[in-house]
Amino acid sequence: MASFDFDTVIDRRQTHSDKWDMMQTKYGVSADTGLAMWVADMDFRPPAKVLDQLQEMQSHGVLGYYGDDSSYRQAICNWMSRRHSWQVEPDWIHTTHGLGNGIALCLQAFTEPGEGVMILTPVYHAFQRIIKAAGRQAVSVDLALEDGLFQLDFASMEAALTGNERMLLFCSPHNPGGRVWTKSELQAVAQFCQRHNLICVCDEIHHDIVLPQHKHIAMPVAAPDLTSQLVMLSATTKSFNLAGGLTGNVIIADPELRRRFRAVQAALAIEGNAFGKQMAEAAYNHGDEWMDALCQYLAENAQLFKEGLEQIPGVKVMELQATYLCWVDFSALGMEMDEVIRRVQSDAEIAASHGITFGAAGAHYLRFNIAMARSQITESIRRLQSAFADIQ
Repeated sequence: MASFDFDTVIDRRQTHSDKWDMMQTKYGVSADTGLAMWVADMDFRPPAKVLDQLQEMQSHGVLGYYGDDSSYRQAICNWMSRRHSWQVEPDWIHTTHGLGNGIALCLQAFTEPGEGVMILTPVYHAFQRIIKAAGRQAVSVDLALEDGLFQLDFASMEAALTGNERMLLFCSPHNPGGRVWTKSELQAVAQFCQRHNLICVCDEIHHDIVLPQHKHIAMPVAAPDLTSQLVMLSATTKSFNLAGGLTGNVIIADPELRRRFRAVQAALAIEGNAFGKQMAEAAYNHGDEWMDALCQYLAENAQLFKEGLEQIPGVKVMELQATYLCWVDFSALGMEMDEVIRRVQSDAEIAASHGITFGAAGAHYLRFNIAMARSQITESIRRLQSAFADIQ
C-alpha cells in the first residue's frame, strides 16, 4: 500500500473554514488556541489525483459550462461496483448541490406539505431542519440503546405511525452513533417500509468510511425487493473531504421514482458544477488506496480517543464502527450538561457538537470529530482529562 500523510497538521484558520473560523461565533472557542472537533469535515487533503485535477482546470484557465458527464457517471458506477458490490446504471444518477439539497428535493418529489417523515433519533441534525423547512412533519422515534450500541426499535416505530407518514429518512451508517447496520437489520427496515408503503430515502454519505473489521452493506444490496420504494443518497464529500465542492448524488433505480424526482429537479433548474464533478470523478477513479489508509488511520485515532476519554470516570465513548464521529456519553458524571459543555468549551477549548441538536435522546452527549492529525487527538485527550481532573 502506498504511504499517505495524515499526520501533518494543516492550518485551516482564516481560509473561510466553517469548522475552524466559526468556532468563536458558534461555541465561544478561539480559533487561535482552540481545537475544532465539531462539523463533519476532515482536516486531511484529498488524494493527490483530486488536487491534480483542480490544477489542470486552473492551468487550462477557461472555466465554462460543464458538459458530457458520462465519464463522471461511469466513475460512480465503477466505485459502487468495486467497493460496495452494487450495480448502478448511469441513468439512475442525479447530481445535486450536496446531499442536504438531495434530501430537500426528495421531500418535494415524494411527499406533500403536512405529511409525516419518520426519522430515527438521535440522528444527523439537518434531517429535522430540512423536514421542518419543507413544511413536512418530522416523526421522531428514538433508537434503543443496548450493550452500548444503538439498535432499531421496531415496536416504537410501529407505535409512532399515524397513517400520515410517506417517507422514512434513514441514516446508514449511522451518524452520530457510528453504527454499521447489519444485513438483517437493513432487511427489517425494508420490510417496515413495504408494510407501511413508505419511500425509504437512505442517506449513505458515510458508507466508505468504515473501520477495519466492519462491513457496510448498501441498502439495495441488502434488500433488492425494496427497489420501487428506495432512493439512495451518496457523495464523495465525506469520503474524500470534498464538502466544498457541493456535489452529491441521488441514485434511483425505479423508473417512476426517477420521473418524479427529475420533474422537481427540472422545475428548480438545479445542475451540478464542474469543480465538484471533476473532483468526484478523480476521487472515485484513483482513491481506493487512499481510502483504505484513511480508514486504518481513523481506526487508530478512534481507539486512542476512546481509551483516553474513558480514563475520566463516568465518561463512555460509543464503539466506532464507521464515520469519524465519536459519540460520547457524559450522563454518568452526575453533572449538569451545561457544566460539561462549559468545561469542554471554556476549559479544554474544544468545539464539539452538542448532542441535543441530534434529538432529545442526545441530551447528555457530545459528538467529537476525530478526522485530524494524531498529535491533535493526543492534545484533545490531554485537554479533556485536565478539564475533568477533579472527577474521582
